[in-house]
Amino acid sequence: MTIPTLLLVGCGKMGGALMRGWVSSPIPPRIFILDRKLQDAPAGCTIFRTPEEITPDVKPDIIVLAVKPAGAEAMLSSLKTVLGERMNHTALLSVMAGKSCEKLASWCGRADMPVIRTMPNTPSCVGAGATGLYASPHVSQVQKDLAIRLMEQVGTVVPVPHEEDLRTVIAIAGSAPAYIFYLAELLEKVGQDFGLDAHASRALVRGMIYGVGKMLHELPEDAETLRKNVTSPNGTTAAALSVFMKEEHWPRLIPEAAKAAIKRSRELDD
Repeated sequence: MTIPTLLLVGCGKMGGALMRGWVSSPIPPRIFILDRKLQDAPAGCTIFRTPEEITPDVKPDIIVLAVKPAGAEAMLSSLKTVLGERMNHTALLSVMAGKSCEKLASWCGRADMPVIRTMPNTPSCVGAGATGLYASPHVSQVQKDLAIRLMEQVGTVVPVPHEEDLRTVIAIAGSAPAYIFYLAELLEKVGQDFGLDAHASRALVRGMIYGVGKMLHELPEDAETLRKNVTSPNGTTAAALSVFMKEEHWPRLIPEAAKAAIKRSRELDD
């Protein structure tokens, strides 16, 4: 099996999570890191502070772009200059929101640049992410398979057939951890308001969310069945759900929240 060579551009929260997943895998890739601030890298990784420091022996199979969207164009322009012909033998894997394959390819100076866009979420930092992945038509099957294997190091990967589908991925998985964190925040506060101390409320809520996630991940039943299984007729759970399930509450608010995320993702493309 050929060990791939990666150039990881940006090693912040998401880039760092990916790096940790890759170096801990049974057969880690060869990793070069381009990051101004990273102090230390795991054994076997090489750090460059600027694109100009990249040495001629670096011939990446995939460039992983994990910088802020505002800095992407300048970074890719610099890499195009430094790597030269080497850009013709690599694919670009982006973990940014809001920049299309066409735009990223143009910044690389190649209309036919193989671009893979991914939408990982923050649980990737603990190896439990959920990532949507779209490969442009210029991506080979070998490159797509490699990208999927790389992203699987930090969680579940779901390929999508259309680039536009990534907007939905953002709404229901990419941004959604914040929805769950907010639910936990509110439940913890309710527990305290009704008499529990902060430690007890926090432990109960976080244990509950962990357990629910584990059930959803490991059990074969769908979410609706699991909900019904825990809801005794006329019981306490049914009483609480009768509030959440009013037409003007969750059935309306969840789609509205998703639409707001999708709308904002389109605005970020501009």
